[in-house]
Amino acid sequence: MTENRRETVIVQISDIHVGESEFVPSLLTRAVDEINELKPDIVIITGDLTGNGYRREYDTFKNYISPIKCKNLIIQPGNHDSRNVGYIHFEDIFGDRFTSFDFKDLAIVAADSSEPDLDNGQIGREYYKWIKKEFKKCKADDFKIFALHHHLVSIPRTGRERNIVNDAGDVLEVLVDSEVDLILCGHKHVPYIWRVEDLYVLTAGTVSCLRLRGRIEPNYNIIYIREKEIDVYRRFPFDKVEKVLGINRKVKKYKLNDRFIKKHKI
Repeated sequence: MTENRRETVIVQISDIHVGESEFVPSLLTRAVDEINELKPDIVIITGDLTGNGYRREYDTFKNYISPIKCKNLIIQPGNHDSRNVGYIHFEDIFGDRFTSFDFKDLAIVAADSSEPDLDNGQIGREYYKWIKKEFKKCKADDFKIFALHHHLVSIPRTGRERNIVNDAGDVLEVLVDSEVDLILCGHKHVPYIWRVEDLYVLTAGTVSCLRLRGRIEPNYNIIYIREKEIDVYRRFPFDKVEKVLGINRKVKKYKLNDRFIKKHKI
C-alpha cells in the first residue's frame, strides 16, 4: 500500500450557531462546498450547531449540512444545543451523544461535554471507564482521537476563564493514560493548539458565526494523517489556507508554522 493511499483526511468544523443573528449562512454553505471539493474521509462537527437548542434550529442545521458528501460524519452537541432540553432533539435527529468510530488505522471517541442550560461543561466520572474501554480496543499503532465541544485547556485571548470542562484534569489524565494522540474541541471561537504530554489539543474557531474576538476570522481545521506525519491546516471560507502544525509521528517531534507563532505570539 502506498503512503498516499494510507492518508486519512479529516475536516473539523465547529460552532455554527444556526438561529442566532450573528450566524452567516453563506459562510457555512461555502465551507460545505470546500469540504466537498476536498473529499475528506471524515467530517467532525464539534458542537454548538444551534443557537438555543430549538427543534426548528436543528432542522435548519440539518438542511445546511445535508449536502456534505462525506459518508463518515460525526456530530456532537455543544452547550447551546443542550439549552431548552435541546439534547432530546439532538438524539432524535443524530443519535447517541457518546459514540466511537473506527476507520482504517484510526480510532475516534466522541463525548458530549454539555450540561443542560449551562455554558460550562463536564464529561462525568461515569464515562471515564467507557472512554478507556473504547480506546483499549485499538491496535497498538492506531491513531487515537478524542472529540468534544468544550476546551480541556484554557485558550489564550478569550478573556476570563469561565467555561472549561469542570473535570478537565481527570479527563486529561484518562486521555493521557489511554495514549490519545489528538483532542478536537471548539466552544471559544478562537483556534489554538496546545501540547500536553504526547498529545495535542486542537481547538477550532467558529466556521459561520460573527461572534469573534479580536482579529479572529471564521475558520475550520483540515487534518492530514499519514503513516509518518500529521499536518494540520486552517482554512478560512472564501479565503486562504495556512499550515499551522506538522508532527513527525515516529519521534513525536512537532513544528508550528512560523507565521502562526508570530501571529498568535506563542
